[in-house]
Amino acid sequence: MPPGLVTAADAAYYAGVPVGTIWRWASEGRISRHGHGKATRYSVFELNKGHRDEWTRQLIEPGKPPALPAGAKAA
Repeated sequence: MPPGLVTAADAAYYAGVPVGTIWRWASEGRISRHGHGKATRYSVFELNKGHRDEWTRQLIEPGKPPALPAGAKAA
């Protein structure tokens, strides 16, 4: 498996957004999906990192959403 591919839950934690947002971004074409079913993975290199407290890891600010591809519409 190529480096940087993570589960939807790990991608959501990294970006500071709900898992459903990761799924939506993938369906909109904002991020690519690798595999299918329970083996689906997402690249952290396509996500903007959420800002978390250094000590508590509490989310301070979610990462910005990736850009929509040309001609795509948000869900």
